[in-house]
Amino acid sequence: MSTESLIATLAGLVGPQYTLFASAEMAPYLTDWRGRYQGAAQCIVRPGNAAEVAAVVRACVAAGAPIVPQGGNTSLCGAATPDGEGRAVVVSLSRLNRIVAVDPQNNTISVEAGCTLAAVQEAARAADRLFPLALAAEGSCQIGGNLSTNAGGVQVLRYGNTRELTLGLEVVLPSGELWNGLRGLRKDNTGYDLKQLFIGAEGTLGIITGAVLKLFPLPRTQTTCWLNVLSPVAAVDLLNSAKTAFDAQLTAFELISEASLGLVLKNIPDAARPTVQGLWYILAEFSEADPAAVERWLAGQMGAGSVADAVIAHSESQAKKLWALRENISEAQKIEGISIKHDVAVPVSSIPAFLEKTDAALERAFPGIRVVAFGHVGDGNLHYNLSKPDAQENSAFIGVQPAVNRIVHDAVHALNGSISAEHGIGQLKREELLRYKSPVEIALMRTLKQAIDPQGLMNPGKVV
Repeated sequence: MSTESLIATLAGLVGPQYTLFASAEMAPYLTDWRGRYQGAAQCIVRPGNAAEVAAVVRACVAAGAPIVPQGGNTSLCGAATPDGEGRAVVVSLSRLNRIVAVDPQNNTISVEAGCTLAAVQEAARAADRLFPLALAAEGSCQIGGNLSTNAGGVQVLRYGNTRELTLGLEVVLPSGELWNGLRGLRKDNTGYDLKQLFIGAEGTLGIITGAVLKLFPLPRTQTTCWLNVLSPVAAVDLLNSAKTAFDAQLTAFELISEASLGLVLKNIPDAARPTVQGLWYILAEFSEADPAAVERWLAGQMGAGSVADAVIAHSESQAKKLWALRENISEAQKIEGISIKHDVAVPVSSIPAFLEKTDAALERAFPGIRVVAFGHVGDGNLHYNLSKPDAQENSAFIGVQPAVNRIVHDAVHALNGSISAEHGIGQLKREELLRYKSPVEIALMRTLKQAIDPQGLMNPGKVV
């Protein structure tokens, strides 16, 4: 089928106004958020419901056209960007943006995949409930993308990642069939748990069009603290002290380096240093804990020398300002220019060893390298981003990315860690996966891909 014929067919299915093929109209859909990947496509289609998604997939399969699902296009691994051949059809889910139902008594929310994360959070809050997935990109990232990458965020410590927040899915399969698994059940022991195949699959096994997600009671009180610590060792010790004292009331525990904070202070308007300058910082959040108990615990930690300086937010606006320092790190680094990003996970107890050994190895190999390290120390997930202090040097520095990746990922692997904690694989880490996954794991993944998508048309070139 010619491009013109396929575009005409798709326009007949979703409407001409939702079928984009002019270069200027397609451009925003063909570049990733970081500007690292530029693709090409026959067209962009924006179906309005799951039935239209299924019809689009059937038409693409009949034409032999690769299909690239896309949500908010906030992927950091090029997972939602087509290749440069121009044969693909990008299927944007942004019009599937309905909050279908909120069931406070079952503590569930049913949504379409194109809902932004912020919209789901707001709908839950309107029902006096919490949807705890929280990311810096929550205003633009979409639930379908969160599911497809098994997104984590700052509250995994308490509530788990997206996989653990999902009860049911609706998925358009590579055949164009629609699987409806939208069940709000905590227990369903009727064979294979099929939804788990699609969570974290980055659109390579099908297109998620809807989900039933878990809700939780809305916390009545939250206490947010910014703490100075001397080292990652001290941070891990402090984490375990807080968990012992507060258990599930500790809902976030973020580690931030001075280099990370410095970029925010330099590049983000109205950012202000909350405490005296230090080497490392912790942003901690306690939910439903007695604020006085948090203050007593913190006073004890300061008295013991575990915390060098601290500030507690005494209003929601103060808490938001503290969180903005953490959430704007990626944006602040983007302003500085391109960087080599890593999203890694190691056992929490191994975080100090990873940072010490990897920092030293990189400095030996690339003198003057700038390490921007921050992340979710509570679950062992670090964002470990590398660049040169002079932005003009970074274009050349990117050329040594394979050597940098080898140092970082070998260190992670030696500690029984993962080279992708929450961002996924996409195009960025596809070849790296072959080095760090066992042949048995790779073979199983390829077997699943072949069984579910035998023509290899669903988001090709990603993950496997």
